[in-house]
Amino acid sequence: MTKILVTGGAGFIGSHFVRTLEDADVTVVDKLTYAGDRANLEGVPHRFVHGDICDAELLAQVVPGHDLVVNFAAESHVDRSIDGAADFARTNVLGTQALMQACLEAGVPRVVQVSTDEVYGSIDIGSWDESAPLQPRSPYAAAKAGGDLITLAYAVTHGLNVSITRCGNNYGPRQYPEKVMPLFITNLLRGRKVPLYGDGGNVRDWVHVSDHCAGIRLVAEAGEPGEVYHIAGTAELTNRELTARLLDACGKSWDLVEQVRDRKGHDRRYSLDDSKLRALGYRPQVPFEQGLKDTVRWYAGNRDWWVNR
Repeated sequence: MTKILVTGGAGFIGSHFVRTLEDADVTVVDKLTYAGDRANLEGVPHRFVHGDICDAELLAQVVPGHDLVVNFAAESHVDRSIDGAADFARTNVLGTQALMQACLEAGVPRVVQVSTDEVYGSIDIGSWDESAPLQPRSPYAAAKAGGDLITLAYAVTHGLNVSITRCGNNYGPRQYPEKVMPLFITNLLRGRKVPLYGDGGNVRDWVHVSDHCAGIRLVAEAGEPGEVYHIAGTAELTNRELTARLLDACGKSWDLVEQVRDRKGHDRRYSLDDSKLRALGYRPQVPFEQGLKDTVRWYAGNRDWWVNR
């Protein structure tokens, strides 16, 4: 049986990925910060290790013997990175380096680093391909870009068999309610106002978490060492358009929308060209409208999961 190590596996995307690994022997390493929750893994066979990917001694004990390591461990909220960048640099750069070194020393056959479209900055028209220059504009994005560059350096310098995936905005069940979609859904379900940044014209590409995880698995199986692969979404929407759809799905009106001052350095638009991954056979399976309805339904039916967060 394939032995897979998933770092950050108790978080939103990581836990969904673990749920796809029914045919594997899975170990999860997670620091269990505010956004990590072991409840996300309930009912899923796995070995759990409470730990930090910056801990080289722990990694030296845990990493050896695995056939695949997938790194989801990251500080990932832009607003928090603006308030304080140190934890982002520590986990996303130094933690990634520590993990790549551990994988190199342990001779891990295959590694995947999970990253984000935010490393590219903002694009007015068209879509980025994987050769686009990195121009991060927030501390979060800069830290992820740093981790990506460390990862690619291990591929080139040491021959580590590692690939990188970069995706658009994820959504789906069990996402911590600080990100825009779960924040808006949970606020609307409670009849509270939702904050719309600036003019609401910032554009994001939305990918369901299950499609994202399918893309990562495909890269793990068929991706080339040292290569980057984009996992694009199925809906490109302004934040105002997203807000309208969430209001409709929750049965609420625009009087619950409060326009607030725009975020510092707020990127205007993200867009990924995923032709490279599609050439490997990737096709998203969740239409956005259905995925959004299912996501709202999940939060409405699982209030105990989010009400005190």
